[in-house]
Amino acid sequence: MNDDINAVELAAELTAAWLANSNTRTNAEDVPAFLRSMHAAVDQLSGTATSAAPEEAAQAYEPAVTVRKSLASPDHIISMIDGKPYKTLRRHLTSNGLTVEEYCARYNLKPDYPMVAPTYSEARLTMAKSIGLGRKPGQTAEKANDGSPKTPRKPRATKVTEEV
Repeated sequence: MNDDINAVELAAELTAAWLANSNTRTNAEDVPAFLRSMHAAVDQLSGTATSAAPEEAAQAYEPAVTVRKSLASPDHIISMIDGKPYKTLRRHLTSNGLTVEEYCARYNLKPDYPMVAPTYSEARLTMAKSIGLGRKPGQTAEKANDGSPKTPRKPRATKVTEEV
């Protein structure tokens, strides 16, 4: 048995096995990057990797629009990834493999940067109130809006004692 590990062949076999998996959904441009990462991992595990290899510089992302322009309309929020308008950014971010925190960090946004357009949020709030969300059981819409308790309180009965 040969103890020599050919990192290129092993990385190629691992990549081929990864692509053969029916659950793998990948683009053609992702394959070379995956092959390089497999080769680096095999080299590192076999101990032949050079420790002086420079790490890849953090990729700088250029936003498609400015922050001000992304929030200019109350009807939509423009994505800094592709410059397209969205009513809500969460699904768009997950389809691009990002979380809200990663998106904010990537484009140096404040943590309170909105992910939902104001008019869409207001429409959802109005719809939720109209179907009764946020009310206590048995409470009608009129009583919920006026702020008064749902049932009037009965006066407490006091115990009267006679002294003779």
